[in-house]
Amino acid sequence: MHRMDMVAALAAQKHSGRIVVTKSVDNIIFDRAIKLGEAVTITARVTRTFNSSMEVHLEAITQNFFTSEKNVSNSAFFTFVAVDQNGRPIDVPEIRPETEEEKRMFEGALRRRQLRLVLGGRLKPEDATEIKDLFMPKG
Repeated sequence: MHRMDMVAALAAQKHSGRIVVTKSVDNIIFDRAIKLGEAVTITARVTRTFNSSMEVHLEAITQNFFTSEKNVSNSAFFTFVAVDQNGRPIDVPEIRPETEEEKRMFEGALRRRQLRLVLGGRLKPEDATEIKDLFMPKG
């Protein structure tokens, strides 16, 4: 996880041009075990920004040296906050999604953010407009 955090932080720092601190890490999902002898490449991209925070999506891709087969091993969402020289949160540039995949990740980021806030006790379920149906069924 340490390397994933470092790669995610680099993506957030590059986007914001600021020092960043890790705010949260969502579930790290392992789709497949990393086997002995496989090379691992970790990719990271900022999917959406919210004032001073940034959601970063990571994927760990394995490659078998002998067969050249590549597979996604695991993925995760990290949240970072950009800070100024005094450690106070500072605004970051917005993301402008272009591809369909970027747009899908951008839209989903709002739901993921609200879920993080509800689970962290920082947002009431009834105020989570994008996901409140998960917590407050109609009827």
